[in-house]
Amino acid sequence: MRAVDIIQKKRDNFELTSEEISFLLDEYLEGNVPDYQMSSFLMAVYFNGMKKKELKTFTEKMMHSGDLIKFEGVNKFLIDKHSTGGVGDKTTIALAPIFASFDIGTAKLSGRGLGHTGGTIDKFESIKGFTFPETRDELVNMVNKTGIGLMGYSDKIVPLDKKLYSLRDVTATVPSIPLIASSIMSKKLAVYADGIILDVKVGSGAFMKTLKDATDLANTMLDIGDSFDRKVVAVLTDMDQPLGRAVGNTLEVIEAIETLKGNGPEEFTYLVETLAAVGLQVKGDVKTLEEGREKVWDMIKSGKPLEMLKGFIKEAGGNPGIVNDYSLLPTAKNKLEVKSDKTGHVSKIEAEMIGKSAMVLGAGRATKEDIIDHAVGLVLNKKIGDEIKEGELLATIYYNDDKNLNSSIKLLKEAYEISEKEIEKKDVILDIKSVNI
Repeated sequence: MRAVDIIQKKRDNFELTSEEISFLLDEYLEGNVPDYQMSSFLMAVYFNGMKKKELKTFTEKMMHSGDLIKFEGVNKFLIDKHSTGGVGDKTTIALAPIFASFDIGTAKLSGRGLGHTGGTIDKFESIKGFTFPETRDELVNMVNKTGIGLMGYSDKIVPLDKKLYSLRDVTATVPSIPLIASSIMSKKLAVYADGIILDVKVGSGAFMKTLKDATDLANTMLDIGDSFDRKVVAVLTDMDQPLGRAVGNTLEVIEAIETLKGNGPEEFTYLVETLAAVGLQVKGDVKTLEEGREKVWDMIKSGKPLEMLKGFIKEAGGNPGIVNDYSLLPTAKNKLEVKSDKTGHVSKIEAEMIGKSAMVLGAGRATKEDIIDHAVGLVLNKKIGDEIKEGELLATIYYNDDKNLNSSIKLLKEAYEISEKEIEKKDVILDIKSVNI
């Protein structure tokens, strides 16, 4: 068997056998297939895609290329909630304590941010002293004690994905739906969970810009989940504007905490309630999302999720007092109110531009080596569909130095479009799809 023959077969759009895919990936991981041949194969996949059987083998080889994490000794129903990423996405901070309140354990690997804002790891690390588990045993212990199991990605988990992604990044093959789907699902399958919830973002601030592409990605990931007989739900959610109002690590932690107090932004609260309701449905505790949302809202009102979050923070080495005293979190030295130049209705907020406005202040990373400033960011006062008058507050910028302040202001203002016509507010949930539920 030769790599060149496999490349040619995929180039000519013939279906590969499991043996051919296994040979190619094994040899690449061993260093016997050079990058230039794998690049050619990835480009062939980019143009011709993969059939369901091919994708199963491809994902399975990725999944088994490193360590698998199983949670022996954890007596909880485990859910892995994954988001494809977006601006202001602090969902896990609010969702995981709600799951824990229903005796659902969160079992997931979380990443650091690269680009617009920080990742889930960065957001939690804005809490002084907070550290994540570094080993499987520490993770299991954390899940058992708090119900919340989060840890950073390890080079030992799906190392083939890391090697392939680095190659895709420099060969213009990143935006391939089968390659994206297998990358995500191989990591989800390598860390065992009883159910997988995929929050697939759609819009200007997401990787998938159109509903069609996002739907294709969701369906492909569901197909992979079905191939492994796993319970998977894909929730397609709007990212044509930032999620919630806060963008920036500490600011997002505060907004998530306020949501657990029942004071969160309307669309963010609705998203969290819906994802939590989906989790209850996957577990079998409720039959409908409406029933689930009611249970979730009652649980939030009881105050238990807030207590679960405090327990998690304490166990991780942080000060749980931050839940009631936000001055214990990193605080920006300065803030600037940005006012509207027009009267009308907010018709558009370019989410990616808002993310960049926060990033230039230090809220995100342009390169992996950049150090995040946890305190800085933006809080939006107006969202799509809101009425605004000239001179009224558009957003507040929180910053520590004015080095890139003018750039941040410019990006923020350019992100907003204001129309004379009344604009209908957007739904945050666009569609829900599932397999084996």
